[in-house]
Amino acid sequence: MAEHILGMGTKKSVREIVALAEQHIGRLEGIPCKLIARTPGLTVEASRPDQTGAFDAFLIRIRKDQPCLNAVREAVADLHDVCTVSETDEWVAFDCRAHEGDDEDRQVLAAVEKISTSCVLPEVWRAHGEGFRTDPISVELLFLAMLRYKASDVHLSPGVAPYFRVDNDMRPSELIGKMSSVQIEALIQSICTDEEWQAFKDDYQTSFNYHQVGLGYSRVSAFYKAGAPHVTFRFLPENIPSFEDLNIPRASMEQLAALHHGLILVTGMTGSGKSTTVAALVDWINTNKSVHILTIENPVEYVHRNKRAIVSQRNTGKDVRTFDDAVTGALRHDPDVIVIGEMRDPDTIRSAINAAATGHLVISTLHANTASEVVNRIVSFFDPVERDLVKLQLRDCVRCVICQRLVPRVGGGRVPALEFMFNDIKPISDGIVAGDTDAIRIGIQQSVSHSFLFEEYLNRLQRAGTITLENARAYSTQESTLNQMIMGTYSIPRLDSIKTAREGGAH
Repeated sequence: MAEHILGMGTKKSVREIVALAEQHIGRLEGIPCKLIARTPGLTVEASRPDQTGAFDAFLIRIRKDQPCLNAVREAVADLHDVCTVSETDEWVAFDCRAHEGDDEDRQVLAAVEKISTSCVLPEVWRAHGEGFRTDPISVELLFLAMLRYKASDVHLSPGVAPYFRVDNDMRPSELIGKMSSVQIEALIQSICTDEEWQAFKDDYQTSFNYHQVGLGYSRVSAFYKAGAPHVTFRFLPENIPSFEDLNIPRASMEQLAALHHGLILVTGMTGSGKSTTVAALVDWINTNKSVHILTIENPVEYVHRNKRAIVSQRNTGKDVRTFDDAVTGALRHDPDVIVIGEMRDPDTIRSAINAAATGHLVISTLHANTASEVVNRIVSFFDPVERDLVKLQLRDCVRCVICQRLVPRVGGGRVPALEFMFNDIKPISDGIVAGDTDAIRIGIQQSVSHSFLFEEYLNRLQRAGTITLENARAYSTQESTLNQMIMGTYSIPRLDSIKTAREGGAH
């Protein structure tokens, strides 16, 4: 176990030293049965039968060159029933422990206090724990709990009970009790491959997919924090949700799924359900079209089985080295649809644009807060000299950008609020080339486009009683626009309104 250097300050009691060390180690690694704190001239070993209750046995070793040694001998001379003294060439050990009843327990504590008051205790100690919990953590129990709580994630950290994310709130559960780093590390090793385990030990983090048969899949992310292992499970059902399950408009999604080429981006912030929306879109294509679907993910999340389509899912790091290698190589694998887990770097984006431009339907995800800002978000990955060309390529290949936010539903759960930017009218295409977020937003609102804003969708949800008015306002991009829509006074901006405003501001 890791050794921790702790500045205790001036303390008068060994028990206080032990309590502070236990608090620190318990938070990082779990609750130990034994705790060892040492300095160059003094070592304290505190132990107990299990992880509950107070430490009831103390083995205190003092170097023979310490000036306090004689005073300690005198202090415990009349406590030989509970404090045994032994010696080596360099150390004198005082073993303080009870053998029978409560009276001896009190004498043990008295002996420890007498030893403490006879010494000047150092300020800096090195401490580590032993005898942590080792009983296996049941992965099946975790999955059953995620299903029962309708949790999207579970977090396992040493020193605390599991935390489940339910409706985006973190909730502790005493399902397993406080865990140790030993348990968590053993769990990680038991559910990953030898290669993934080695990556975890070498890189201090790894991600992989895990299948609990009959219950679901999970994207597992394991990492170290303060030298101790932590792990999160993102729950993924075995059966991929339908558009109706996700409360996503079927007509719009089927319109996208029917496309034969171009780029579809599903965007939003972390935890907004992007991967689930992509999975539902891919599942519809798999069910309804005789094509070859190639997915490139790190790690593979939702597992697709062949229906009408053939689905080939590749895991970067296991099936192929990098996203860029996989996307570049994909063009030689006779795909009709290419699914890229995330557009995360210039090389991957270039490859995705190239694949979309050469007659493939490319579906990917990106972190963005609104559909209108996606163009500039993508362009920001590139050097300034490349950006005009990238904008032209995006104009020609982007078919639709979906942006989503998960909003608390009345009665519990969450429902997606959506913004669609179809590249189906010239003002939107022109806004993409110009990298003009405001122009794209105005283009989205034109009635001749199939696009719509978050505010329009949120207004629809709150009118249906699906979400509250307060949450509609909290999750809108422009609250003033939403308020005008609610009152029926909103007027769609004219296409030339931005140009007029900018020309007026220039004078």
